[in-house]
Amino acid sequence: MPDPGDLLNDADLTAQYALPAPDGRPHVRLNFVCSVDGAITVGAVSKGLQTPGDHRVYEELRTLADVILVGAGTVQIEGYGPARVDPERRARRQMLGLAEVPTVAVVSASLDLDPGAALFTAAAARTVVITHAGAPADRRTALAEVADVIIAGEAMVDLPLALAELARRGLTRILCEGGPHLFGSLLSAGCVDELCVTVSPLIVGPGPGRMVAGLPAGIPVGMRLDHLLEEDGALFCRYVTN
Repeated sequence: MPDPGDLLNDADLTAQYALPAPDGRPHVRLNFVCSVDGAITVGAVSKGLQTPGDHRVYEELRTLADVILVGAGTVQIEGYGPARVDPERRARRQMLGLAEVPTVAVVSASLDLDPGAALFTAAAARTVVITHAGAPADRRTALAEVADVIIAGEAMVDLPLALAELARRGLTRILCEGGPHLFGSLLSAGCVDELCVTVSPLIVGPGPGRMVAGLPAGIPVGMRLDHLLEEDGALFCRYVTN
């Protein structure tokens, strides 16, 4: 942890969350916020757990990403829209060799998505939808009008194949923002390179779920703490896989 009097400026924060140099392979980073007692939502959404520091890290992780990967359930629950990037961050992204605005990629097996939503119609970078060959053909056709549709897998989404396709398009720096089932599927497939967790100084109590769902029991994934930052009682942890 830095000295309590040693405040991190923007350049310092960028250095703390810098990614390895691209080598053509997908690098998957997950980002979650949780309470001290492990809850990932308050009133079904994550907003109640966020702190000013968490928002700053959230924006930094998005600034460093080629693509924001998210599950369809999280899109609907959290009310996802297109990525918004202010002029200063656009300039920083260009300096880092990134497109001005990150792409948003939605994983959906059922394609129960609204083609008229702002996520598709108002996106500066065309949204990507990842699904499988068995998804409803009519929904796939409708979404193809407003998004790039990636078919990965026959009867279920093949995440390694989907990530490889994103990488083929030059989207190698992948920031996954959930939800828990997508996180669990990525872990099961061995696709997680790092996890960034904000621990908010709140106790929520029983009810809300954990940040991972669907992961088969008996498969612990070892991780190493890369850094630990603190602000106003909130902890910001960056873990990398062993």
